[in-house]
Amino acid sequence: MNSDSKYSSIHYNAYLQIDKITSAQTLRSDELSVHAHDEMLFIITHQVYELWFKQINYELSAIILDFSKHQVNEKNVGIAVSRLDRIIEIMKLLVQQISVIETMTPLDFLDFRNYLFPASGFQSFQFREMEVMLGLKENRRITYNDKPYYCVFAQNKKESLEDLEKGKSLLDLIEDWLERTPFLEFGEFNFIAEYQQAVHKMLEKENKAILNTEILSDEFKEMRLKMLGDTNTYFLNIMDEKKHNELIKEGKLTISYKATIAALFINLYKDEPILHIPFLLISKLVEIDDQLTTWRYRHAQMVMRMLGKKVGTGGSSGHEYLATTASKHHIFADFHNVSTLLIPRSELPVLPENFRKTLGFYFSTLNESLK
Repeated sequence: MNSDSKYSSIHYNAYLQIDKITSAQTLRSDELSVHAHDEMLFIITHQVYELWFKQINYELSAIILDFSKHQVNEKNVGIAVSRLDRIIEIMKLLVQQISVIETMTPLDFLDFRNYLFPASGFQSFQFREMEVMLGLKENRRITYNDKPYYCVFAQNKKESLEDLEKGKSLLDLIEDWLERTPFLEFGEFNFIAEYQQAVHKMLEKENKAILNTEILSDEFKEMRLKMLGDTNTYFLNIMDEKKHNELIKEGKLTISYKATIAALFINLYKDEPILHIPFLLISKLVEIDDQLTTWRYRHAQMVMRMLGKKVGTGGSSGHEYLATTASKHHIFADFHNVSTLLIPRSELPVLPENFRKTLGFYFSTLNESLK
């Protein structure tokens, strides 16, 4: 056999299986001899969605595999950032595609809508896979007509989703990774204690500035002081681990106290070289949440435009259900919440010099004679 046979040429059409792809659009309206022109657009748009979902899940699977190892290679963190960035760009396309399908008018959609029953976007297995892999667990979901989200799938697909639920999601693995952050205590430096002290000082300073100003009336001063809050308001769950754990039990927080503290540290000291990539990783997760929320909201608005208050083909409440998921299905909300806990750079605890050096990149020559 020729050793070069594995590099034999292949035709574009065969490599991409173009004939298979372009023959996969079967119009139900044609099968029923009531041709609806815009059904082709509807099918192709949703097929493209499924192809992009496949790529997103492919990237997520690779990231999850890397973070499943107890010791995550720092190089793989940078690779994960790149792959998350790719997912974000794909999600932007998913949002943009809604504008394409909106070139179809509500009346155009009604030409073939009745032929779709009971097919529905709720039956997208790959989308549910994506949600579970990211970290949206069943107990945090809005129910689908008071039934579990997987009720629309065949038994083998239900089992596949159940297996995914039992495993660790990307959110779970990022939480584990954050909990292993080694920087929270270094010698005599205790980040939590130093941060708490800095918060107290900052609030005292701002409180005094409000009280001493001559510009505001007493009424406005009182209002500003309430808006400012204190360590018993939005900083409480960081000041008190027990309170943080209570909020987790109530379903108001997801990730552990230690992981939250690590995420806070990374955000506050993101300018230190060694923390730049971890900061980007957390930022990309927040952006994925943003893009998913945008997609859900735009999808809800499109359904409102096309159907008004009609019930969806899958039997859901249509717009109302989709709009609720946009407001409730935030997977990485805890990383959004970290922004509430940020304090100005000028108020940050000063890192000991020997500690700061461990967060930078320092190089020395191997031999003085090489100078």
